[in-house]
Amino acid sequence: MMTLSSTRSAVRAGALTAALAAFLCTTATAVSVASAESPAARPAAVQADVPAGVTAGVAVFDRQTGTFTEQLNTAGQFRSASVVKLLIALDVLWNRSPDALSAADRARIDTMLRGSDDTAASTFWSNNGSGAIVDRMVTRLGLTDTARPPSTHPGYWGYTALSARDTVKIYRHLLDSAPAATRDYILGDLRQSTRCATDGYDQHFGIAGSFNRPWAVKQGWSGFSSGGCTAPAATAATASAAAGAAEEPAGADARTPAGADAVDLSRPALHTTGVVGAGDRSIVAVFTLHPGGTSYGKAYTDIGRLTRSLNVPGASRPAGTWVGTWGSGVRVRTQATTTSGAITTLPAGVEVLVGCQKRGQQVSQPPYVNDWWAQLPQYGGYMTNIYLSVPENQVPGVPVC
Repeated sequence: MMTLSSTRSAVRAGALTAALAAFLCTTATAVSVASAESPAARPAAVQADVPAGVTAGVAVFDRQTGTFTEQLNTAGQFRSASVVKLLIALDVLWNRSPDALSAADRARIDTMLRGSDDTAASTFWSNNGSGAIVDRMVTRLGLTDTARPPSTHPGYWGYTALSARDTVKIYRHLLDSAPAATRDYILGDLRQSTRCATDGYDQHFGIAGSFNRPWAVKQGWSGFSSGGCTAPAATAATASAAAGAAEEPAGADARTPAGADAVDLSRPALHTTGVVGAGDRSIVAVFTLHPGGTSYGKAYTDIGRLTRSLNVPGASRPAGTWVGTWGSGVRVRTQATTTSGAITTLPAGVEVLVGCQKRGQQVSQPPYVNDWWAQLPQYGGYMTNIYLSVPENQVPGVPVC
């Protein structure tokens, strides 16, 4: 595992090094974005830019106008992964105030929504009727594409069928119909989403990576082998579940609605859902499936690019330049030195937003040496430029801090 983080630069040695530098020149990705893009400056409707090989279901609903600004395969059913935890939490709180929860159940909901904890979700799933939870919420919210897990995987709550348009309905209920105490409690937890989930996955992709706060998110992932995130709270049990996050069995169900069995359970899934902007103006739901074998960093990057392409009224977009990375175990640190504290690690090969760059400790990763460090505003720290996919020591066009 590499212990450093940043853009490559070089003490170039021989033809092999030159070939690698040429490769970097052709594969580097650096795209500048405005600091606070006005929705009015964009077309009224923008087609979602879906990366090659990705299957997506997308819905963006503007609560101010009561209209959708994005709709793509909105009825398509995806396995929910951890997004179903919204329904699990709402079921627990149906006709019940958050103040009436036991201390244990309140703690479970908090960690389930903030850190996407699977053990907490499995406890509620087993205690409250398993698939009957989904059946109840379908009836209560008038969901049309949602169904309990398929008959082949009856106890896997993460295999619940869910669509982008049903997810918008869930958030609209939470925002406009649920009791104020329930709304404030659940959204309060979603606003405190931790970067590292309890199973060691970096969950600040999609909405959380594309827009400035305020936002509140519930993410989902399934079918990846490594989430590349430092999670101090992760336990051996949750870490062992990382390859199939949000898919743990928890009892058996009596029946399965027709249609749930058709949901794709094999391709890696990555979903970002939530509310964005002042007054929670926009509801965003992006569901994605990726080709088999796709790394978490690649899927993370692809859903980020897709989410950034969307017309999201009220959203403020962070300033900076998006740049690809290479290497695994790359650390983000509090200062531009390898001896400063590590904030987290990056998913291997993920694209990052660089705000500025400055000189710091010289880092060597033969045949490269570099003393430039990139400031990553979304992480609140620095990575060495050696691990950025650009051929120069400095990232072209990025200002000095």
